[in-house]
Formats: sequence, structure tokens, C-alpha cells
Amino acid sequence: MSGRLGFALVCTALATAVIGSVGAPLITPVATDLHVSLAAAQWTLTVTLFTGAIAGPVLGRLGGGPYRRATILATLVLVTAGGLLTTLPLPFAALLIGRGLQGLGVPLVALLMSVARTHLPADRSASTIAALSVASTVGIGVGYPAVSLLDQLAGLRAAYGLGFLLSAIALVIAWRALPAEAPGARPRIDVLGAFLLALGTLGVLLVIAEPAIWADPWLGGGLLAAAAVILSGWAVFELRAAAPLVDLRMLGRAPVLRANLAMLVAGMGLYLLFSLFTRFVQTPDGAGYGFALPGVAAGAALIPFSLLGFVAGRSVPRLSGGGTVRRMFALSAAIAGAAALLFALAHGSLVAVLAAIALLGFGVGGTSAVMPKLVLAGAPQGETASVLSINQIVRSIGFSTGSALAGLLLASATPAAMTLPTQGGYVTAALWSLLPLTAAAFIVTRARR
Repeated sequence: MSGRLGFALVCTALATAVIGSVGAPLITPVATDLHVSLAAAQWTLTVTLFTGAIAGPVLGRLGGGPYRRATILATLVLVTAGGLLTTLPLPFAALLIGRGLQGLGVPLVALLMSVARTHLPADRSASTIAALSVASTVGIGVGYPAVSLLDQLAGLRAAYGLGFLLSAIALVIAWRALPAEAPGARPRIDVLGAFLLALGTLGVLLVIAEPAIWADPWLGGGLLAAAAVILSGWAVFELRAAAPLVDLRMLGRAPVLRANLAMLVAGMGLYLLFSLFTRFVQTPDGAGYGFALPGVAAGAALIPFSLLGFVAGRSVPRLSGGGTVRRMFALSAAIAGAAALLFALAHGSLVAVLAAIALLGFGVGGTSAVMPKLVLAGAPQGETASVLSINQIVRSIGFSTGSALAGLLLASATPAAMTLPTQGGYVTAALWSLLPLTAAAFIVTRARR
């Protein structure tokens, strides 16, 4: 029975991960097919990140007790409805709404982890949680080439149809496999806290996802300052609330705080490299560098990323016992750093770049696999979903910042009147990733004795 439940949880998480990856390879097709700007099309990805970040703590609070099964199923229904909106030939606004609904599936992984922690034996629970954590890595490698191929063969709506199909399958699997929860008190949702968190997070995501805002420093600085004020007010409100959306006092505990900070910083370095590698292999002819891989081939180039990510997800947790979990996180970050160095030294070879992509996959998979152990250290059983949901938000913000940093570094390396950055710009940007990766390893390994 436990084996069936673990398999169902991983399948559901993998499906939601693929759904989350649908947006990235379709940004350009959305712009061309729906006749919108690339900046507008970018929001098909950004809105998914935003709704996922806001839904995380809300779903974590709803899914922390007797309503966990109902919360997961209701969320998958909304995700499936969003997938249907993206598949039908509706206007761009409907596509954005659909992508926003699909974003609700991003934090579901945290709830699936809490199911594993509650209903599986201890040894089976640990391995299942690690597999759930690394599902996002595998999902990228599965989703990117499949979506790119569908778009090339059957068009944009067929590519989005993959997300709709997978969400429907995930709903059926979850409905059949998720166990009923023990009766308990009805959870209380901090509506005002959720609103303040949404408003402040939106401000942060705007200044991260829309670099053009900084063309007017007063506008960019004003938005960032306003977001900081709102989030500070949210923190004060949460500390005083009788039933807070997020228990900030618990998140302030040293192990939980350290794990989240490490994930934030590591996410910046990991996604900086991911953004660089995926852009580099698609650099068109005439640039003097890169490999001009078309969409399908570029997606296939991420298969090594997923394969090594899967290997890391299976092997690293088994090597992480007791205090070694921190060292395994540091080792995974170091392997990602090795990917940056390999790319910097041998970026003229496609084989070397594919090897760097594979090493990066191992780094992402390894850090993701051990993160649940780090962030749950000392967390009460009833707060599992909430703590993991916040960690998912932290990881999303780290990834977003890394992506924005990649764009900033490459833009600064693009000569005037040119559309492509210099080859040296890619090398410099890759080396910049060593700073956050090293910092993340230091944060984790300096745990108090």
C-alpha cells in the first residue's frame, strides 16, 4: 500500500512539474501566434510563478490537517481548468488566466511531501520526499523537449494541451490514491495576511521579472521600496495574528532560517547557469559562438540535465545521514560550480557544454533532494506543509532572481547596436554564479555545533 501511495505521489508531482515548465519554451510562439510583445508573452511564465508563490502558504495552511486530500484535489481541478483555458483558441487574456490557474499546482509538491511524511513509514517517507523534491528537475527535462516538439509539429495550442492532459491524469491519480485524513479542527485562513503577501510579492516579482522598469530608476526603486514596506507590514501583522498564515517565529528558528537562506542564494546561482546554458546552445549562426540548436534540439539538450538530476535525487539522500546532509548540500552546490568552470573553459565544444548541463542537473537535483531534510529539522509534524510551502516560495524567488541576473549580465555584455552579447559575456556571467553557490555552501556548513 505504501509503495502504491509513494508512486502516486511522485507521478502527481512529476505531472505538475511538467505543467510548470510548459510556459518557458512557448514564450516566443505566444508572441508570434497571438500577436503580442515578447514582454507581454513573458507574463505567461511570470503569472504562473506569482500565483504559485501566493498560493503556497494558503495551501500549506489548508492542507496541514483534515482537509489535505480535499485541498489537493480541489487545486488539481483548478489546474485542469486552467489547462483547458490555455488549450482552447481564446484571446491572450484567457491564456494568462489559464496560466495563473496552472500556477496553483507549483506549491502542491509541499502538500504531497506532507502526505508522505504523515502516511508512509519513516524510511519510505524520506526517500519519497527526496524524489518529490527532485521531480521539478526531471520535469524540466521531460517538459521542454516534449512541448517544443508539439509546438513544432501541431502548433501552440497542442503544446499547451500537454499540460491539460497531464493535469487531468494527475487529478485521477490523486483521487484514487490519496488517503483520507483524520478528523480535526477546521483550519483558519489569514485573509488579510494573504492579501498583503500577494501585494508585496507582486512588487518584488515586477522588479525582478521586468528589468525594463529600471529604465526609470525612480520607478524601479519606488516599487521595490513599496514592496519592502508592504512585506515588512505583513511580517508585523503575522507576528501579532492569532492564526497567522505563516508562523514566522518557527521560521526564525536557526535550522529553518538557514535552510531557506541557503536555498534562496543557491537558487540564484543555479538558475543563472540554467538560463545561460539554454540561451547559449540556441545562439543563432553568425554570432561566432554557440551551436544554433533549434527548439526541439535545444530541449533535448536538457535531457542530460534531468538524467543527472534524477541520479542525484536517488543517490544523494542515501548518502545523507545525520550531519552529512549539510555536506551533501555543499557538495551538490560545488558540482554546480564545476559546471560553471567547465563551461568557462570549454564552451566551444558541444560535448563539453552538454557535460556542463549534466553537472548542473546533478547540482540542482542534489540540493533539491536534501533541502526537505534541512528545512524540516525541528519543524513540528503539523507544520510540515506550511514550512515546505514557504521553502517553495523561497526557491521560486531565488530562481527568478537568477534568471533576471542572467538577463542583466548578458545585456551589459551586448555591444551598442547589437542584438547578441559577446562570447566573453557568457563566460563572465557563468563565473558570477560561483559567488552565490559558494555562499550557499558556506551558509549550510557553518551550522552551530
